[in-house]
Amino acid sequence: MVQSPSKLIPLEEFLTWSETKPASEYIDGQIIQKPMPQGKHSTIQTEFSATVNGVLKPLKIARAFSELRCTFGGRSTVPDVSVFSWQRIPRDPNGEVANTFLCAPDWTIEILSPDQSQTKVTKNILHCLNHGSQMGWLIDPDEQTVFVYLPKQQPEVFDQSEQIVPVPSFAHPLNLSIGAIFGWLLE
Repeated sequence: MVQSPSKLIPLEEFLTWSETKPASEYIDGQIIQKPMPQGKHSTIQTEFSATVNGVLKPLKIARAFSELRCTFGGRSTVPDVSVFSWQRIPRDPNGEVANTFLCAPDWTIEILSPDQSQTKVTKNILHCLNHGSQMGWLIDPDEQTVFVYLPKQQPEVFDQSEQIVPVPSFAHPLNLSIGAIFGWLLE
């Protein structure tokens, strides 16, 4: 759902509004509500985050966050999964994870929902890459395909069960195949 006010609302004002469910994003002066996650989307999002955190978090390499608001470059978006390398996780004065993330994730993951615009989520991935993300994934559950985006490179397509999907260099302990990712839908 796109809410187009008669006048553009400044990002700073949008950030004072109450959160919506599902989350709303601020993109180019427009407020766009994300679609409600459905079964396949939710399964992949949950399993992906748990897998990343199970491998990388104990080693203090990185941490995955689901549905985390990231505000940078004049936008405020909520990637399905945001992965931050350990040293880039914003912290409050007590050393705890901060509530506000004013930077791009190191790795942004979007999971396409039925009737969701692939163009919109691709634009969000490209925005992240243009503001410092090392990699972006677009996971399409219906096509059982993962598109991998790197800065200033042509996207790569992974759709064969045995293919290992590339991860950012900091995440090298992760080894995810297309079969494993979409196998989560069978569990």
